[in-house]
Amino acid sequence: MAKTKTVYICSQCGYETPKWYGKCPTCGEWDTLNEEQIITETNKSSKNRLTHSSGKVLSLSKIDSSSEMRYNTGMGELNRVLGGGLVKGSLVLLCGDPGIGKSTILLQICELLSQNLSVLYVSGEESAYQIKMRAKRLGVTSEALAIMCETDAEIICEYIRTEKPDIVMIDSVQTMSISDVSSTAGSVTQVRECTNLFMRTAKNNDVSIILVGHVNKDGNIAGPKVLEHIVDTVLYFEGERNLSYRILRAAKNRFGSTNEIGVFEMTNKGLQEVESPSLAMISGRPLNVSGTCVTCLIEGSRPILAEVQGLATASGFGNPRRMAAGFDYNRMAMLIAILEKRAGYFFSNMDCYVNIVGGLRADEPASDLAVALSIISSLKDSIIDSSTIVFGEIGLAGEIRTVNNCEQRIRECERLGFKKCIIPRQNIKKLPKDEFKDIEIIGVRNVREAFESAVE
Repeated sequence: MAKTKTVYICSQCGYETPKWYGKCPTCGEWDTLNEEQIITETNKSSKNRLTHSSGKVLSLSKIDSSSEMRYNTGMGELNRVLGGGLVKGSLVLLCGDPGIGKSTILLQICELLSQNLSVLYVSGEESAYQIKMRAKRLGVTSEALAIMCETDAEIICEYIRTEKPDIVMIDSVQTMSISDVSSTAGSVTQVRECTNLFMRTAKNNDVSIILVGHVNKDGNIAGPKVLEHIVDTVLYFEGERNLSYRILRAAKNRFGSTNEIGVFEMTNKGLQEVESPSLAMISGRPLNVSGTCVTCLIEGSRPILAEVQGLATASGFGNPRRMAAGFDYNRMAMLIAILEKRAGYFFSNMDCYVNIVGGLRADEPASDLAVALSIISSLKDSIIDSSTIVFGEIGLAGEIRTVNNCEQRIRECERLGFKKCIIPRQNIKKLPKDEFKDIEIIGVRNVREAFESAVE
């Protein structure tokens, strides 16, 4: 016998309470508790459920792991982020801002996947004709690709159990609903229950399912936090809509590393892989201009070169302005304080701006030195040589501290034709001798010494 009870669920954090509050007790947001009707089954006791359970207990040593299968998506960058390909029977959540390219990349990989596998593309947002128009623009012409326009999760799962496709793509999970749940599609309850249903279907039938997820205004996944715990892999699409480059990151991955990234470029024919991100990020940079410096970041297992631009100009107001794009604002303020206290460069009456070109985000401490030198270069109107690259972490005493993967960074800089590399002095001791012949390596101890070496 089914029993209905009323609960109030926070749309931001998923907190449940039998009473309504104006402010969520967990996340502190106002007016986010929505009324939901929860249906519970009362005709089966917990004892009966244990008695009739069909669960099997297996010894770890007897479980066969040789049958692990990964599907090649046809995009090397996507395979890298997934850990080598799409795992059979996995549940993947792909999130990002509107218009970032989520539906585009899914439809593109259908072209290769459907050549040898049965692929089902389910859309709850577009009609079949609209999907056909987009597929034609992207060059997707496979006749084996099945299209389904449906928002009932139970009908979709029943089709999966009957037809058993190899891969299913659902766009998006916020448009799916279960008829037994009284709340509307996209609510916390519907998103949670639909994701649970897709998870059980994927595991029981060995079907790989990719879910498209929406994000809210804060950039977090719309729906309950438990959504990220249910799925096997969470992928985030990052990038500005007015810029062509897109970064794909794995926030969670049960089958691979979460440090890898994929770089794509949005074109009129869809997303194209960027095989050499370093070359793409520094192409077109201005030469013989003050306030620009190149650094090397480590994203996952690959080094990526990024151009850092700094601007220091006289302030017209009492309080100087600070602004950072692609770099942490608080860390920039800390670097400016270090430059004033330890290096003797004064910015008290200067507006300071920092920009990481190309839409990248420099969260690594190794980018400190490039940010500092770009600001000083603009302040002194001194040009840093275009063939010079710098990286190093700056401490509060003004010292340049060691960074990891130094040898890998220098190899990438040498490959792209840079002639001078300024690094922390402690890192030189760990480098192999006579290994780098085409690039000059200079070890520095503090910021002032690094700036004097960069502008020579």
